[in-house]
Formats: sequence, C-alpha cells, structure tokens
Amino acid sequence: MARTDPEVRRAAEEVSRPGPHAVASGDLAAAGMPGVVFTPRSGLGLPAIAFGHGWLQPTSRYDELLRHLASWGVVVAAPATQLNVLASHNQFATDLRAALDICIGVRLGDGQISVDPGKLGLAGHGMGGGCAVLAAAADQRCRAVVTLALAETLPSAMAAAHRCTMPGLHVTGGKDLMAPAVGHADPVARAWAGPVQVRTLPKASHLGFTTDPHWSDLLLGSSPEWSTRRMSRALITAFLLNHLTGTADYDVLLAPSSLV
Repeated sequence: MARTDPEVRRAAEEVSRPGPHAVASGDLAAAGMPGVVFTPRSGLGLPAIAFGHGWLQPTSRYDELLRHLASWGVVVAAPATQLNVLASHNQFATDLRAALDICIGVRLGDGQISVDPGKLGLAGHGMGGGCAVLAAAADQRCRAVVTLALAETLPSAMAAAHRCTMPGLHVTGGKDLMAPAVGHADPVARAWAGPVQVRTLPKASHLGFTTDPHWSDLLLGSSPEWSTRRMSRALITAFLLNHLTGTADYDVLLAPSSLV
C-alpha cells in the first residue's frame, strides 16, 4: 500500500516549497548558446544540471521548476535550441552536454558562483527527457538523470539506457496520451544499467509539468497542472539533492511505497 504517513507529507510540503537560496537568472547567449540559466545568488562548488525542454516547448514554460531547483542550491542551464517541429534529438543531446560545459567553464554570477564538475546531472521533459538519456549515455560526468513524461527519441533513448550506470528517476503521467509510460519511460527504465525507478503521477497529463498557456496545448491535448508541478518538483528536488549533494533529508519521498 502507498505510504501517506505524516513524515512523507511533511517532506513533500517542505521540498515542494522554495528553498533557502535567493535566485538569480541569466541568458546562456553570453556563452554562445541560446537559453537560460538559473543559479543561487552565490555559492562555490555547487551541483548543476542541464535541462531539456519538451517538443515545441519554450524554456519559459519551465521557469518555475528551474527557479525552484536553484532555490535549493542547484545551478540549472536550459538550452533554447531544437525548438522546431523537426527537432534533432541527437543535436539536442549534444546541446545539453555543452550546457554542462558552460556551467563548469564559465564563472557565473559575477564570479560568485562555481560548479563542481563531480556534481553534474541531466534532466528533461518529453523529448528533452529522452535527449537527457542520450546525453547521459555519452557523458561519464553525469551523476544522476531525471525525466518528466519521457518521450522516446531517434536515436533511441531505450538503447542508450543500456549505457546509463548512474541513478535514474523517471516521473510519468497516468493521463499522458502523448508519451504514455508503457511505450516510453517503462522500456527505458527496464534497459537502465544503474539503479532506477519509475514514479507515476496518476492524474498527470503530458503538459501538466509545464506552466502558462501555449498554443501547443491544443495540438498536444493537455495543459499545465498545478498539482502535477508540485508533486513532480518535490520528487525531482529530493532526488537531485540526494545524488548530487548527498543530502538524505527527503529520501522518504524516494521510497517506492511513498505517496506525494
């Protein structure tokens, strides 16, 4: 039976709220790549992730999540590339790896921020989730991967998962008609070479993880959902804090039997 005890609820409430850090944002264009970066105002040796947007989705639809992660001490870079209908999954995976290079190689926040190259991860939504898997399979620096409503890619994320030895968390939506778990995240998880779990949010749709209305809502048949964003950011934050910083305070949320 799924756990609903007070400890789980308290952890979910705490980690779904903004963390202790003030947040700054910037433009990746200064480093030669379109996109955005969110960081704590200051901090040295911070963890960092590159985040991949979904098919046809502007990075602005993820600002809430990216800002949230930065408030918990994680630098997040989100390339705004491959936004067209015929997006190249292979190139987007390359862009995600390049975003990690920027996090490491560029002194962010007027020199007040640095990233530890031993604390790197990848994440993404939909197409961006599949591309995060492609990038992780080709990058030994990656210590953790998180996907939201992962969509299969070309080349195949499922095939790439055989080379992913780092921990993985795949959050899926029970009402996702675009990338249902059975044909997308589930086979990727079965092929995963390292520790992995799939967490399904029963009421979540494909675009439930995003914010603000967008013309693609009509095309994809779903829209933003507050509860989906709240539950998913609690899981993502707990997972990244555990695997990139060693923080175990919210591990109760990562237990397979927990319910958030």
